[in-house]
Amino acid sequence: MSPRDTTRPEKLLLLDTASLYFRAFYGVPDKVKAPDGTSVNAVRGLLDMIAKLVTTYEPTRLVACWDDDWRPAWRVDLLPSYKAHRVVEAIPAGTDVEEVPDPLEAQIPVIREVLAALGIPVVGAAEHEADDVIGTLATRADAPVDIVTGDRDLFQLVDDARGIRVVYTARGMSNLEIVDDATVVSKYGVHAEQYADFAALRGDPSDGLPGVPGIGEKSAATLLGAHGSLDGIRSAVADSTGGTPAQRAKIAGASDYLDVAPTVVRVARDLTLAPFDDRLGSVDQAAALALAETWNLGTAMTRALAAVSR
Repeated sequence: MSPRDTTRPEKLLLLDTASLYFRAFYGVPDKVKAPDGTSVNAVRGLLDMIAKLVTTYEPTRLVACWDDDWRPAWRVDLLPSYKAHRVVEAIPAGTDVEEVPDPLEAQIPVIREVLAALGIPVVGAAEHEADDVIGTLATRADAPVDIVTGDRDLFQLVDDARGIRVVYTARGMSNLEIVDDATVVSKYGVHAEQYADFAALRGDPSDGLPGVPGIGEKSAATLLGAHGSLDGIRSAVADSTGGTPAQRAKIAGASDYLDVAPTVVRVARDLTLAPFDDRLGSVDQAAALALAETWNLGTAMTRALAAVSR
């Protein structure tokens, strides 16, 4: 175990782990394999991501947030279309199987082993997504927080006053974007605290959110600018004081959807999580090197070890 660097300011780095290993799988060529022929591009790519993120943003604490349930039944009960397009198989017990390429599926257990060897806790919660774990840990944090994700949904957690920002990976690891409140305003015309309501109104095909028919980004931003929140918009519509007559008709016509959409879109912030140690430095060097040899992880493991051991 490496000694803690007491000169480095406290910072928590939260990884939207599935978002990163999917990006690694599709972004890293599948040329180098383990001795048994198993693809290791997602493992290698994730290790390089961790090395870059830790080196660049210098966290003192790091958590790999996990999808214990990528499509929770309680969200689907409220909105059946939620992530429905990603389902490849429905199990009678009610657990949906997400479409994951076989070469990536085989690497996920290796990813968990590698994270454990690096001393990075994998934290999930029953019946909840990684987003909910991230929301809970960010809300409880007593230090600045960087959330690493390619998912816009997590913009709702940005909080300048508390030092919570998103490291957005949508343009690739060589073009990381720091998202603060000003960024959200610039992109969408709403503040970060309004983003969940904005997404509910506008919809998001990537999550199976239909949105309110006829209400696009500009209309959603204008309505939120005038009334502050979805509740404010709906109250103004009920009083015939909000929006144009056409917009009021559209909002009123989507009443059933708007009754449930905010609960689906908003991430949980109050989950009960098992205790874990998120401080960097608790590296199992021998285990990490053994995994590197077994899975042919090469310099990707070397770089990750160097980064998390500092």
